[in-house]
Amino acid sequence: MTAARWLSLVLPLLAVLAVGGRVRDRVSRAAGLLAFVAAGIGIAALHEVARRTGWYAFATVDGAFRGMPVDLWIGWAVLWGPLPVLLRRVLPLPVALGLLLWVDVVAMPALHPLVRLGPHWLVGEVVGLLLVALPAQLLGRFCADRRHLGARTLLQVGVFAALLLWFLPTVAFELGDGSWAGLTGLRRTGLLVVAQLAVLAATPALAAVAEFAVRGGGTPYPWDPPRRLVTTGPYAYLANPMQFTAVVLLLFTAVVTRSVTLALAAVSAGAFGAAVAGPHEHNDLRVRYGDSWRSYRGQVRDWWPRWRPYSVGPPAVLWLDDGCGPCTAVWRALARRHPVGLRIRPAREHERVLWRAEYVGGDGHTERGVAAVARGLEHVHLGWAVVGWTLRLPGATWLAQLVTDAMIAPPHPARSRGEPCPTPNSASSTAPSPPSGSTGSPASPPVPSPPPPG
Repeated sequence: MTAARWLSLVLPLLAVLAVGGRVRDRVSRAAGLLAFVAAGIGIAALHEVARRTGWYAFATVDGAFRGMPVDLWIGWAVLWGPLPVLLRRVLPLPVALGLLLWVDVVAMPALHPLVRLGPHWLVGEVVGLLLVALPAQLLGRFCADRRHLGARTLLQVGVFAALLLWFLPTVAFELGDGSWAGLTGLRRTGLLVVAQLAVLAATPALAAVAEFAVRGGGTPYPWDPPRRLVTTGPYAYLANPMQFTAVVLLLFTAVVTRSVTLALAAVSAGAFGAAVAGPHEHNDLRVRYGDSWRSYRGQVRDWWPRWRPYSVGPPAVLWLDDGCGPCTAVWRALARRHPVGLRIRPAREHERVLWRAEYVGGDGHTERGVAAVARGLEHVHLGWAVVGWTLRLPGATWLAQLVTDAMIAPPHPARSRGEPCPTPNSASSTAPSPPSGSTGSPASPPVPSPPPPG
């Protein structure tokens, strides 16, 4: 078994080192590393499922993590992660998956008695390829070739969430104290409260990820960063919203699971980010963005948020129908709070007929309907910004828009003041607004907001 373990580790490592030595592209190498992390976490999760289903098991040996030999784990993750990514030019994805299946079908029976196969182990093999190897390959290949920004962002969020919320706590429980029993032992009401608090804590990070993608054209992965300096959304309040949120979530998980080890890991992660990763990141951003970065960092801190947002460049514009009661109420509420870097203008003055509220950022980014109002809340202060980020969570915007259209004000063309505003009862349709042309509004420069209606 010792020879089998060494071969299972050394052969994949030698292969990836040989291929990696010929690949000079730093982005491809970084994408391979990300695929390795994704495959490693996925294989660990697959092993947990296999233990319960009886697909396969490992002999009791030294150097194992929760019953899985670490050397096999690493070799397996290399085969399912970076090696096919680095060979993607000669191994299309279907061919790569077919070869991985063939290697496992041949190797796993040959590794007996180290690997003990159950009667349905091929089912586990197919599940692993579809739910672990395939996502790892898509993530690695998309990042290496800078394709499919939305898909690779979602895949990265999935990997980082699994790392933060499952893998790291599991390692802490295995090596130290605490267990998932502290969470699974809660009643349904307690689980619901914990889930809601976790989502609330994760909201700034999720909003920051979205900001990286839609405003910066990049992802949270350091080797796949935004192409533009992002100072909007959560970054208008905090320079490190993702790292801050990660530490908060780890500490929250440590409290719920009663793990001192995990709490120490959270504190260590924060210290590492501040003392090691932070200076490196600051230097990189200073080189890439120069004075813009220095001006931003002079106003926005890493670990302590501002109360009012940082704003630079042309102000954003929020177009609201001043002939509509709900829009007028929103206008007044925002105006009373003196939003930073935001102008509010009557929708009837827009160059196009607007059927819903519209937000146009200083960089041309647009949002409509509830999402537009949520963007406007980001310009008030941190408390309202959190409300805005929550409204823009996946699914939340759709639900809020559905409720707004059905119960508050359906989509309708902006009209002159004094004309009656349609209500859900009088509206004949709650369908989305008809398609329009350009979403930007470069021909409508921001002007000072007129006084709130009424």
